[in-house]
This record gives sequence, C-alpha cells and structure tokens, in this order.
Amino acid sequence: MNASRPPFWTEVRRNGTVFALSALLASGATVAGTSPAAADDIAPALSVFEGEVDINDPDLKLPDGATLAEPKVLEIKQVVGDEAGEEKREDSESNTKFTLQAEVLFGRDSAKLSPEANGRIKGIAEEIEEQGATEVNVFGYTDNLGSYEHGKVLSKKRAEAVHKQLLKDLGSGITFNIRGYSEDNPVADNSTEEGRKKNRRVEIAFPRGD
Repeated sequence: MNASRPPFWTEVRRNGTVFALSALLASGATVAGTSPAAADDIAPALSVFEGEVDINDPDLKLPDGATLAEPKVLEIKQVVGDEAGEEKREDSESNTKFTLQAEVLFGRDSAKLSPEANGRIKGIAEEIEEQGATEVNVFGYTDNLGSYEHGKVLSKKRAEAVHKQLLKDLGSGITFNIRGYSEDNPVADNSTEEGRKKNRRVEIAFPRGD
C-alpha cells in the first residue's frame, strides 16, 4: 500500500467502496479529513462497458491461417475420507488411490502392521480385485523428523509390509511397484504435528476398471 495514502484508504478498500469514492473525487467533491494531495493519490474509477458485442467484428476473429489450441479435458477427482482423517480415497476417471495414515497401520517408528491394519488393507484388496487391476503402486512416506536416510528405510519397509498383506489377500497375477520416499512429496506442513501426521502415510494406487 502507498505510504502517502490517508488512513481511510485501507478502510475504503476493505468495504469495497473505492470506486464510488473515486468518482466523487473525480467530479470535484472532497472528503472530510483528506487533503488535495491525498485525493490525487486515489486511482480513478474504472469504466464499465455498456452495449453489445459485434460477433462479426474483424478484430475478434483469428488471423488467416491461425487455429485454436486443442481443447483439454480436465480430469475430475472425487475424494472421500473418514472423519478422523485416517483413511482417504481418491477416484478419477483413470485411477483409484487409497491413503492410509501410518498411525492406523503401524506403531511409532515401526514397520509391523497392527491388527486393525489388516482389516483396512483387506478392504482395499477387495477393491483392487473388483476393479480388475493388474498393477498396483504401494508408496510409503514419513515426516521430516529424524534423518532423511532413516525415513527412506522406514517408509520402504512400511510399503513392503502393506505389499505383503495385499499379496496374502490377492494372490499372484498382480505387478507391484513398491517405493519408500521418506519426507519427499509432503501433503501438509511439516512444521506442525497435525501436518506431520498427514505426511506419515502409505498410498495404494491402481488403474480403474472399465
């Protein structure tokens, strides 16, 4: 904000009446408590177009030989999660991804699955089977506490633990891509515990069936 503007300028902008005020000043009116110099510092009111657009106006047409860019179709995602934020599902036209927070799968700094984890993974395995997926990504992530290398090892071990459980529920015939990314690709702010909790996760993704 320009330091020479009077105190009322911020208030005027906050209330959304700057254009009305500018119009008054442009017509020669003054505002109580302002000097001519301050009035000169206020931007003029914006003009508003009134009328009709001529679609045959040559200035609105593409030059000879020019073409429009190919249209792009944006992929729509549907995201569903439980109230506690422990599990989230994202569906797009081409893929399904489940995100499980590490706390519902493992103990602190551990890669051993909890009894509750098996039930959650089994539900995901059933969805993989229903979609007829033949390739599944299992990616592990940690927060930024501790060394990067420790997080790399821990996140990979956690991804492998989920992979082994999926194998039990699904059997053979599926190609798994297993990765551990440590603190890379955070989904939340690592400066707060709430954010770090969201970053400690395992993602399971696979193509959607036709």
